Amino acid sequence: MEYVAALTPPFVMAVAFTALIVVIVKTQGGTNKAKEDGIVDATLARAEGTRQKKD
Repeated sequence: MEYVAALTPPFVMAVAFTALIVVIVKTQGGTNKAKEDGIVDATLARAEGTRQKKD
């Protein structure tokens, strides 16, 4: 039974890591990508507008 106790933590970490990778891959692209791109574009436009006002 000691081998079960020894293998449990690495197994749990492997499952958690796999779940994390799956979530990261699923949230890339699609509607989330468009939303993230929109936020970045708005931030860049705001920064560009601020920079032009200073010049």
